[in-house]
Amino acid sequence: MELTTRAVHVANPPFPDGSRPLSVPLVQSSAFAFESADALAEAMAGPDGRYVYSRRGNPTVRALEQTLAGLEGGAGGAIAFASGMGAISGVLLALLKPGDRVVAQRCLYGGTYAVLSDLAARYGIDVVYVSGDDVAEFEEAAQHPATRLLVLETVANPTGQVPDLPGLLSAARWLGVTSVVDNSLASPVLCRPLELGADIVVHSTTKYLSGHSDVLGGAAVFADDELRRTVWPRTVELGACADPFAAWLTLRGIPTLPLRMREHCANAEALAARLAARDDVEAVHYPWLPGHPSYKNARSVLSGGGGLLSFELAGGRAAGRAFIERVGIARLALSLGGVESLVTHPASTSHRELDGPALAAAGIAPGLVRMSVGIEAVDDLWADLRQALEQGAP
Repeated sequence: MELTTRAVHVANPPFPDGSRPLSVPLVQSSAFAFESADALAEAMAGPDGRYVYSRRGNPTVRALEQTLAGLEGGAGGAIAFASGMGAISGVLLALLKPGDRVVAQRCLYGGTYAVLSDLAARYGIDVVYVSGDDVAEFEEAAQHPATRLLVLETVANPTGQVPDLPGLLSAARWLGVTSVVDNSLASPVLCRPLELGADIVVHSTTKYLSGHSDVLGGAAVFADDELRRTVWPRTVELGACADPFAAWLTLRGIPTLPLRMREHCANAEALAARLAARDDVEAVHYPWLPGHPSYKNARSVLSGGGGLLSFELAGGRAAGRAFIERVGIARLALSLGGVESLVTHPASTSHRELDGPALAAAGIAPGLVRMSVGIEAVDDLWADLRQALEQGAP
């Protein structure tokens, strides 16, 4: 079945006696009772047995895991987490030990960069950053015998970089390096990295998968069941498990994911083109836009440009801060992927501790505005952006 159909028909736990609810039941229970000690002991053996304690597994959470594995093509199944950072941390901590090397894309989400920096400082993990566009550069970095992981993002936040996923993932497979791809900004609607050769795909389900700004969650989807079983015990030990209600809310959002992504992409592409035509906008970062450094890669691996758009304003930091206070429809908030449009100014929020040279190294101009484009009418969004731009310098 096509992904649009699979998204509607989410996994649903078995229900007795010939009828079943159309929506997945919410099993908001911390523990499950047994009638025999042997059955309880057997259930403790692994991730796929009977439910014992919701930190180890829950019917609603498992329905989400099965649904995500189906959408991403994860033959090895999935693990749901309490947040996207829970998924990233769980995978990294489960697969790395002191002295290992990680090769990572230079333009990474700040939270991932922070975890890798902490692992390097506290546990002696060797982290090497590469551009993400040069397979030979990765191969040289990965020649070290302790190289264990390649960490990439389908679409980088906020620059919109799309790495050479087919080339890098093929090289990682050939070198025996496990590859992890954060697919949060693309969702399985726009890209399925496991089909390109990735070993693990991680998501912040907070974003497009749930899509309504009311969930905190994450997930890891695996190409191989053995890899999932390696990561699962660490999940249990960390306690970063998904809450059943959060899983239920995410399952509620998934059936409309393909429809929402279509509108996110169409609106963002239209706004990117209109912004690029203005003299008071110095640069537009949207991978589906001709002229973007990742345009060729984006057109190769994505089926749409996504809903995240960044643009640089003439006037620097003051212009960026003024702009985000002038918009009316778009809201000033840090997250992304919901149905409503959001704006932020990275230089004064998520990257506020960086000085000028550090911001430049991260590809973030002082006047950069990041916009998570929602599904409102595009002409209303454009009128909102235009009036904020036309108020001039602060």
